[in-house]
Amino acid sequence: MRDAVLQDLNQLLGISTLCTYDSRLPKPPHAHQAVMAGHDVWALWKQCVAEADAVLPIAPETGNVLLALTDAIQACDKTLIGCSAEGVALASSKLATYSVLQSAGVDAVSTYESPNFPAHQFERCVVKPDDGAGCSDAQVLSRDEFNEWCINHKAGYVAQPYLEGVPASFSMLCNQGQAWLLSCNRQKVTVVSSGAFVYQGSVLNGVGEYWHEFTQLAKAVAQAIPSLTGYIGVDVIIHKNGISVLEINPRLTTSYVGLHKAMGCNPAELLLDLLYNSRFSSQAFHMPAIQRNIVDVSLDA
Repeated sequence: MRDAVLQDLNQLLGISTLCTYDSRLPKPPHAHQAVMAGHDVWALWKQCVAEADAVLPIAPETGNVLLALTDAIQACDKTLIGCSAEGVALASSKLATYSVLQSAGVDAVSTYESPNFPAHQFERCVVKPDDGAGCSDAQVLSRDEFNEWCINHKAGYVAQPYLEGVPASFSMLCNQGQAWLLSCNRQKVTVVSSGAFVYQGSVLNGVGEYWHEFTQLAKAVAQAIPSLTGYIGVDVIIHKNGISVLEINPRLTTSYVGLHKAMGCNPAELLLDLLYNSRFSSQAFHMPAIQRNIVDVSLDA
């Protein structure tokens, strides 16, 4: 994901990038600042932010890492090429996200603080950290397993009814309550014997037959949460009764890796046009015609 966005940005005229990387790993193309053992990583990031005109943060929501980085960018009065702090704070909580979407009439999977989940109404449920990213610590449990699980787990987790269906997502751009759909993705998610979810990648436009439905849902989500800005990923489940939102990712997602090929154009250029160029120009953002190519992204490739 990091390398894909760096490659896209460095294809644009007049753009130079500054990116940190872990010194224990191979240096990626276009990265310049190694993070060494013993470094104060937050001080280093703030130094990089100070040197930049615009900043695109890539970080997990867990533990408010993404929110802290976003706050640091906005405190330096730099152009944020990402979701606003308000949008990050809301979307980082699955419980808060569900509450807002439900109030706005957007179809979303019912979400409860785990102690309040009505387990007697469902044969199975999904438990996950309220601020979790991806499949981290998410698990399918039977009713009996859930009751036992509750004995050893405290606050900070949410529970949702388990819905049979096709796990999917869509990538979109958002700004001021408007949304532009970029791709409709089938998620390659499996459940292992322990009940844990394993994410193996996605097929961009693998559920392209739902383009119209995803477009309407993207608009509804953006209108319900106008503080969502930039690139946003929305996880959904396609089931027998429709399409329901599972959670919102206020950041770049793994699907970005195949987005340039799927769209037939540079998504980083669109992101800059939306959040940087429009800030210094009177011209409104214009979404070009895009392709809907099917692109397979596998984490084990």
